Amino acid sequence: MSWTKITIDQSKCGNATGGIDPRNCGECLKICDPAIFIRHQTLNVKPTNRYDPEFWQVTAVWLDLCTKCGKCAKVCPQKAITIT
Repeated sequence: MSWTKITIDQSKCGNATGGIDPRNCGECLKICDPAIFIRHQTLNVKPTNRYDPEFWQVTAVWLDLCTKCGKCAKVCPQKAITIT
């Protein structure tokens, strides 16, 4: 049995590391039929205002649902997603 590995380059997607703000994009979340991605506040970063977080990232969490269709990688404007 082979496991799906999805890597998201946070330097391209994730505004805590200088990439784009995923709140303004979210294309991978929109196109993924099994909805394996979540958008969340970046861990270990203290926002200046806890009600308006500054730093967000996208994480693939339900990898066992991934169909390996590649739509997320194709639609990503930053080319931040790789599937192996």
